[in-house]
Amino acid sequence: MSETPETKSSGLDTAKLIGSVVLIIAGIVAYYWFGAQAGWLRTVYVIIGLVLALLLASQTRLGRNAWNFLQSSRNEVRKMVWPTREETFQTTVAVIVVVIATGVLMWLLDIFLFWALHGLTGQGS
Repeated sequence: MSETPETKSSGLDTAKLIGSVVLIIAGIVAYYWFGAQAGWLRTVYVIIGLVLALLLASQTRLGRNAWNFLQSSRNEVRKMVWPTREETFQTTVAVIVVVIATGVLMWLLDIFLFWALHGLTGQGS
């Protein structure tokens, strides 16, 4: 992770974030405002609003911190050792067997408790 000196959020950053929210809202409003146009074109309006909002938000301290976090996360995921197909299959089978065994044990416990309750109270079918 790269260490960057912490700076306070300025009023300009706040204005940029508000502008980002306004751009998102503008894209959504445009979607409904131009209801007579083709659906794909209205969707493009929303996408343009989102892209412009992301670009504007990325110019703030919060946006830069989020981008640095995403890059660090991506690097950490690359370092992970993922299980092989065989290991995944074996683990899945083990989980299924344990779930079935637990279900059978709970069913047997339910039958025993029903039998015991019926014997004590004489109620039940």
